Amino acid sequence: MRTLPPKMLQVLASFAPLFSKRVWQHAQLLLVGAILAPGRRTVGSALRAMGLDRFERFHRYHRVLSRARWSSLEASRILLGVLLEAFVGEGPLILGIDETLERRYAKKISARGVYRDPVRSTHETFVKSSGLRWVCAMVLVEIPWASRVWALPFLSALAPSERYAAERGRRHKKIT
Repeated sequence: MRTLPPKMLQVLASFAPLFSKRVWQHAQLLLVGAILAPGRRTVGSALRAMGLDRFERFHRYHRVLSRARWSSLEASRILLGVLLEAFVGEGPLILGIDETLERRYAKKISARGVYRDPVRSTHETFVKSSGLRWVCAMVLVEIPWASRVWALPFLSALAPSERYAAERGRRHKKIT
């Protein structure tokens, strides 16, 4: 089975409090596998990268993220701390916020809305697309070996439409 350098395992260990001790064993393998997996970062490709594709209880790993109780907000807080420690240090903290549209058309996706498509629209043309609107928060850091500023995302949140909130009797939260 493949493994990572001790420093990377130490960084991954900061995410251990998110999971129970029993679930962390499986979650840790998925995280390591996701780092080592080439191509798409799916549970299956992560397990194949770890050499666990012939494991008879292969299907149980899919439950780690879907059924285990863990907080994505707490995970993003830990990830922000890891990013700040690794890349920011004593310098100023610069955050970026970006809105992205994930085009989805299935009937069962209830949070889907119709939004301005930033990729297809211009100053003269307004193009609408159906999908999920996500707001991403990221740390902007200058990576020494890249000679430019990189945006390192630490939090993504779904920003549903006003119609979606009204249908559920909730207050609509504007993006601003």
